[in-house]
Amino acid sequence: IIGGVTREQVLAAKKLKWVQVNSAGVENYVSIPELLDRPITLTNMKIVQGIEIADHAFALLLGLTRNIDVAVANRATKTWPTLAKYGRPLELHGKTAVVIGVGGIGTQIAIRAKAFGMTVIGVDPKDLPYAPYLDRTVWPDRLDSVLPEADVVFVSAPYTPATHQMIGAAQFARMKRGVLFIAVSRGKIYDNLELVAALKSGRVAGAGLDVTDPEPLPEDHPLWTTGRVIITPHIAGRSDGEGARYHELYVDNLIRFGNGEPLRHTVDKNAGY
Repeated sequence: IIGGVTREQVLAAKKLKWVQVNSAGVENYVSIPELLDRPITLTNMKIVQGIEIADHAFALLLGLTRNIDVAVANRATKTWPTLAKYGRPLELHGKTAVVIGVGGIGTQIAIRAKAFGMTVIGVDPKDLPYAPYLDRTVWPDRLDSVLPEADVVFVSAPYTPATHQMIGAAQFARMKRGVLFIAVSRGKIYDNLELVAALKSGRVAGAGLDVTDPEPLPEDHPLWTTGRVIITPHIAGRSDGEGARYHELYVDNLIRFGNGEPLRHTVDKNAGY
């Protein structure tokens, strides 16, 4: 099955051997007991979607650091402000990025951050090999120790029980004042009300969010009106180049499946990614 599967389809397909999910996140699939218990291979887009999602993460970040959100608001009123009113933009060069989740998406974010001249700290549960775009990596249980160093925090981890609201009050409290927060994987990884509190206190100077919890974000949610927040409607995984990459993976995995060869981007169903 290509494109996702329901529990009813799993139960009906007695000889089901492989499911190709058309997204990076698989939490809706690994929650199906029959899919976990049976010898069904699950593959996803965890690397294929990395390029466009990383681009989007930096679009959100640059929108904040270069005050593009201010410029958009000024355009509506045809205002040409002084620098004092516009706000002095920030350089990324020399800043530190903490990338939470260095998989297909986080790797692409780290590559871009290093190209901007940033120090890049990765947070990941795997022992990652040396990579020139990572200055160092720590395991998730060391997250709190590196958060105080971050000028920018990127959330690019998959959603699993272990990552549920892993960014909460304690984590926001450890971040330096003026940090920027960018989330592009899943909204349930951070506590959005604690983010609101951090924005109100000035601990977080701005947030770029492509993912929230819930989605769509309710009209009365304080994230719409609190601090400098750029919100996009979970579109980071969409681009003009995605179709070709999806098609290439579909075809390659179909050929591999037919030949009995290992499939690309296999999900560890127990780990959830």
